[in-house]
Amino acid sequence: MASPILVTGAAGFIGYHTSKALLERGESVVGIDNLNSYYDPKLKEARLQALREFPHFSFTKLDVSDYPAMQQFWKHHDGFRQVIHLAAQAGVRYSLQDPFPYITSNVMGFMVILELCRHQDNLQHLIYASTSSIYGANTVLPFEESQRADTPLSLYAATKRSNELMAQSYYHLYQMPIMGLRFFTVYGPWGRPDMSAFKFTHAILNDEPIEIFNNGQMRRDYTYIDDIVQGTLRGLDRPHLSQPGQTHHPIYNLGAQVPEKLMDFIATLEKTLGLTAKKIYLPHQPGDVLETYADITRAQTDLGFQPTTPIDVGIQNFVNWYQSYYN
Repeated sequence: MASPILVTGAAGFIGYHTSKALLERGESVVGIDNLNSYYDPKLKEARLQALREFPHFSFTKLDVSDYPAMQQFWKHHDGFRQVIHLAAQAGVRYSLQDPFPYITSNVMGFMVILELCRHQDNLQHLIYASTSSIYGANTVLPFEESQRADTPLSLYAATKRSNELMAQSYYHLYQMPIMGLRFFTVYGPWGRPDMSAFKFTHAILNDEPIEIFNNGQMRRDYTYIDDIVQGTLRGLDRPHLSQPGQTHHPIYNLGAQVPEKLMDFIATLEKTLGLTAKKIYLPHQPGDVLETYADITRAQTDLGFQPTTPIDVGIQNFVNWYQSYYN
């Protein structure tokens, strides 16, 4: 079997699904995660338990920002030639309450990964996760990778944009094979409890009101998890795109290319649940981008990326998982 692939944040939402897809296609996966309490660690443990059913999966509880511990871990495994870096402190709104984990996890954590990969012999590819939030105050839609991204509306977005700039410097200095992926509002089974699909479903099923910011005047390019994983693996399999001579390392939007109105998203969820949500309309929340919409032409051309899951199917799949998981 080929050398194992390192997946950071393996107990997270996207990390779990990415690891599972790699294992299902016969890869060996080494996962790390610090299992922090940003949301219920039991959900993270349940994801890990599902991954442990695969014989070629191993896991170490580890904080990616702990450089000495990461060095020892790296040496123990004789390094990694393929790395998918998904570990990060997520959440736009939480960054307003507690900013420091974003610097520790997102900036220092990525610095550690870059340094370890820089000294790795025969590094084949480093994939890292960015976000649609980096487009910030941009108003030209759809968002294209060539647009400027220097007006972040949240610290979370600023840290992820800093990752892109850090990656660019390492690409330029060391010709490292690096690729960035800008994820657009990912949802689906095993999703994060702080995301809208999860929060709304929980509230509706418990007859609790849902909070709707900016009076519902928002649109999101909701992207189903399987489509995100498809794009990530297609990127992993194409390290030849990162070649010396290119001015910039490749960065791709991964989105559904369908900006859904928030109220339409809620209506679809209500229809799927067979229940009507109690709604509280609130003003615009600081840090929120009003609208996201991905231009995925570059990913389609270079990676063969093509999202296939419509919103009604994706929501149905999420609700089926939620009701099964929480019985």
